Amino acid sequence: MSSRLRHESRDLSRLDRGSKPACDDSNTGQSSRFHKGFSGYRTTYETASFPKKSVQELPVTPERPAGVLYLYPMNIVLFDEPAIRTQLLPFTHTRPVAGIRTGIVTIAEKWQHVFGDVSFLTESYLAEKFPAKTGADNLLINGALCPDETLVKAMRQLPENTALVKQGVVLAARTTTLNWNVSTTQEYTHDVTLIDQVWKIFQYNAQQIRSDFKYITAGRKSAPITDKHTCTYNEEQVFIEEGVTIRAAVLNAEDGPIYLGKNSAVQEGALIKGPFALCEGSHVNMGGKIRGDTTVGPYSKVGGEISNSVIFGYSNKGHDGFMGNSVLGEWCNLGADTNTSNLKNNYENIKIWNYAKGGFHDTGLQFCGLMMGDHSKCGINTMFNTGTVVGVSTNIFGDGFPRTFIPSFAWGGASGFTTFQLKKAFETAGKVMARRNVELNDIEKNILQHIFEHSAQNRVWERK
Repeated sequence: MSSRLRHESRDLSRLDRGSKPACDDSNTGQSSRFHKGFSGYRTTYETASFPKKSVQELPVTPERPAGVLYLYPMNIVLFDEPAIRTQLLPFTHTRPVAGIRTGIVTIAEKWQHVFGDVSFLTESYLAEKFPAKTGADNLLINGALCPDETLVKAMRQLPENTALVKQGVVLAARTTTLNWNVSTTQEYTHDVTLIDQVWKIFQYNAQQIRSDFKYITAGRKSAPITDKHTCTYNEEQVFIEEGVTIRAAVLNAEDGPIYLGKNSAVQEGALIKGPFALCEGSHVNMGGKIRGDTTVGPYSKVGGEISNSVIFGYSNKGHDGFMGNSVLGEWCNLGADTNTSNLKNNYENIKIWNYAKGGFHDTGLQFCGLMMGDHSKCGINTMFNTGTVVGVSTNIFGDGFPRTFIPSFAWGGASGFTTFQLKKAFETAGKVMARRNVELNDIEKNILQHIFEHSAQNRVWERK
């Protein structure tokens, strides 16, 4: 592919097939630096991705002969399908669906790698923080959908005013508006990875770590391991960004890759088994045991024993205790010796709270632990029963097992709950976020206030 880019009418551009362009600028995205959520890595777009600017391949005509690829910009918008968004509560209380992390990066960041800039079409109370951009030619992508090569190719070839669907679910739509419900559809026959239930965040995490690891590390060289007391297995599947500190640890990548993000740290005695991702600025504390299929998002600290779990970021599970088949949002903290059950004694399927149903739903899984929304905390020695769902900004403490659905802004434990009042919740969140040099601004407060008001129906003690 040559580096010549010639603009035609309607802002079209023509790009000859051939060798890969040698360029490094903001228009093409070649060797471009992603934002902080990408843990500071650099990457080069593969030829199949073309320029960083979103593009649409045009059909061959006499004016556009075969052998030449004609492209023009599309506006990429990741939309929240309402039913899926509700299934993904409590995590979508505070973010669009595509803001969910599975694998090394969020779903939005995966699409950003493919197409460049993206925006979000989400609930109105989230729109100030996550605004949608409009354009004359829009590619609307289901925010629960993870990209793959075949799917991206189908999207690039999607005609105007046409939706790509699979079994009634809109995967993508190319429109002149921000409405993905169009009358003309194409059925997509290949498999897709759709994160449409909370447990799929951890269920597909190993798959997504492998996928993200492949493109993040493509054509790049890992920083060396200089600590002579650190032991590695299958070292070619261990990738280390700049600024990483490792001391007397075991890194076993025989079953999957291990990614250590920029300025992260693995402390003495840590045992890590892949697939595993430790994102920018995060720590595995001394003696931590990470049993694989696990992601620790940016600026988090973990310790104890963790298996097949996802921490979105800015959260701590820093002490001894077990957490398995679980998901933690942002700004969460688990007290020392907190344990999550992920398997029932009778080995039956686990049922968890479903916000859409207003009751418990069979996951079909034998293993499912804790689902904890943003800004929630628990005290020392907390015991979470199998399949517990915790809302936003809860504070849990005391002995015994608390109920398996704890609504947002709850304060208490097994002995009962009261309401964590909004003013106090703001005070706590402000202090916690300040420790990471992040401000609890009015936009964040408005989001939390909306959640507080709309979650009151689940705080049954307020009805007494």
